[in-house]
Amino acid sequence: MINFNVPPYVDKAAVYIQECVQNQKICGDGPYTKKCNEWFEERTDSKKCLLTTSCTHATELAALLVQVQPGDEVIMPAYTFVSTADAFVLRGAVPVFVDIRPDTMNIDETKIEAAITEKTKGIVPVHYAGVSCEMDTIMDIAKRHNLWVIEDAAQGVLASYKGKALGTIGDFGCYSFHETKNYSMGEGGALLIRDEKYVEDAEIIREKGTNRSKYYRGQIDKYTWVNYGSSYLPSDMNAAYLYAQLEKADEINDARIAAWNRYYERLTPLAKAGKIELPVVPEDCVHNAHMFYIKAHDIEERTALINHLKANDILAVFHYIPLHTAPAGLKYGRFHGEDVYTTAESEKLLRLPMYYGLTLEQVDYISDKVIEFYGE
Repeated sequence: MINFNVPPYVDKAAVYIQECVQNQKICGDGPYTKKCNEWFEERTDSKKCLLTTSCTHATELAALLVQVQPGDEVIMPAYTFVSTADAFVLRGAVPVFVDIRPDTMNIDETKIEAAITEKTKGIVPVHYAGVSCEMDTIMDIAKRHNLWVIEDAAQGVLASYKGKALGTIGDFGCYSFHETKNYSMGEGGALLIRDEKYVEDAEIIREKGTNRSKYYRGQIDKYTWVNYGSSYLPSDMNAAYLYAQLEKADEINDARIAAWNRYYERLTPLAKAGKIELPVVPEDCVHNAHMFYIKAHDIEERTALINHLKANDILAVFHYIPLHTAPAGLKYGRFHGEDVYTTAESEKLLRLPMYYGLTLEQVDYISDKVIEFYGE
């Protein structure tokens, strides 16, 4: 069976984790957490990176930093994972969903402004499949309406928009290092901070509301409880697992891009014949091969294709059920405007296997079986 995903792993991870155990430093903010933070700060040119226990928690941390209050509204796409909305619903805010673009599956930037009310607090663009939203337009809207921008870049590590790393364009950016992502620590995430003035508050909230980070830097002689907060620190063993991959980040990225390009090359004839649709990457975007998806004509055809691939030992899967149609989405949020593309496009999309270690021979086999299905 060719799995849909295999978590990334490099041999040094076991060595680094063992080092954590031997040094009796396995809690949060140990040496490997600091190494990961510094790696991302240097690679993305962000003012501060703080590793967290998940992208969900990174987004919650951002919601706390911008002081989201009950009744506030936050604009986002409905085609996203539940965490995008959960972080704000937990603060009593209302997710306001708008339609997506059918080409990139990202939020339709032309629909955002009409959804703004006097209660709107911010915009949460989600960079689907590691392909950037139209950030110049979104940042212009946010500036004119004095809104926060929190990038959900869970899938966007090492992807960029006009030369800027995803997660560094808005006020805050959120990464995921879940086992399904390009770089993984099992469960984990990171918060990127654009403006240095929010760093101290972020450190305090992340450290259970204490100024412990300043204590460990030698800036104060004791630490205490100074604000509200929670525990968003991952174990240093998780960070050690991640750091081993960061040392080979370009190699991992190149391998994924090679597989993505092979899929695209092999399946282009089907697309030209009008049998399927392939991913679209706008000119200003550099993607990271987070996923390779195709679109069938409808949900029935997609289901038949999934079954055909499964019969040939290939696990391919669809993705999100749009949040505005889910029970919690109906309870906590609302959809502004017309759902022209969100539901219709989500029912056509099928993700093919994509992971570090997937061989080009396997990509060819998978592509052959997709071609075979449409040949039949």
